[in-house]
Amino acid sequence: MSEGQKFQLGTVGALSLSVVSSVSIVICNKALISTLGFTFATTLTSWHLLVTFCSLHMALWMKLFEHKPFDARAVMGFGILNGISIGLLNLSLGFNSVGFYQMTKLAIIPCTVLLETLFFRKQFSRSIQLSLTILLMGVGIATVTDLQLNVLGSILSLLAVLTTCVAQIMTNTIQKKFRVSSTQLLYQSCPYQALTLFIVGPFLDGLLTNKNVLAFKYTPLVLFFIVLSCLISVSVNFSTFLVIGKTSPVTYQVLGHLKTCLVLAFGYVLLRDPFSWRNILGILIAVVGMVLYSYCCTLENQQKQNEAPAKLPEVKESETDPLISAENGTGILADGGVPKVVPLWNSNKDLDA
Repeated sequence: MSEGQKFQLGTVGALSLSVVSSVSIVICNKALISTLGFTFATTLTSWHLLVTFCSLHMALWMKLFEHKPFDARAVMGFGILNGISIGLLNLSLGFNSVGFYQMTKLAIIPCTVLLETLFFRKQFSRSIQLSLTILLMGVGIATVTDLQLNVLGSILSLLAVLTTCVAQIMTNTIQKKFRVSSTQLLYQSCPYQALTLFIVGPFLDGLLTNKNVLAFKYTPLVLFFIVLSCLISVSVNFSTFLVIGKTSPVTYQVLGHLKTCLVLAFGYVLLRDPFSWRNILGILIAVVGMVLYSYCCTLENQQKQNEAPAKLPEVKESETDPLISAENGTGILADGGVPKVVPLWNSNKDLDA
């Protein structure tokens, strides 16, 4: 099996792991929030990251991966920024309507494209721009409902979008610059993310829910779902770094919207959640956009390989990372950009994976 085939197989595995784990954690968190009343999203996320770090530390002890220290300031800044972005996303949902929060999530893709174009000189072809537009239109139709604007909520949403974009771009950049794997980056940044959210989590959750996480009644059933959610989060966090490393921040966002559509469809088929023809139409349009995006990226990859077969994949990057990528990676990359393991509330106020 050639290196290109191995890389493509690894990318498919990373994408599949991300989808399965993300949908699973949404189902688990839906039970916690909607059924059991545990609405402390930010605090739960800090527990997710703590369990992820402990799991990785055990894996390191078992020599399943190699610890590779690098720029400590970069790791600390990256970890704190990730923690802040998660907190801001939760605040954005708390101070805005669900519809406006969905618009905030949709804004992450064009914002990422803009930042990468301005600061990294990345080139996005018109066909890719068109496919992303179709994708965003479909997700918007399927998920966006009421749009209620307020000054504080709008400022929080803007800050959430900017920090999320920068954090995801940093995930991809750090892995390639320092030649570290997604596992190595996640292991080193997890403590800073967990500590940031552990400190601000109870305050944010109290502000959003008017409840005290320490005063909550932890029944055996609640504890079971919390433990289950934390275990699934290990896979979610790892796959996030893995996907972003193997593809790109934009591709990770495209995958995120695919997961949103899957969660909506799952809720309708198995949980009998309210559904309309608007949801169905939006999901179909989004799927067309995702297929077109993957096709355009694959086509551009093939053209580049034909034009410069002898060149190392070191030159100027362009957005040619499809959902199933065929390019060779330089470092051990990981799913999804920054360990932005974003378990936040989604459109149904579940924790996003």
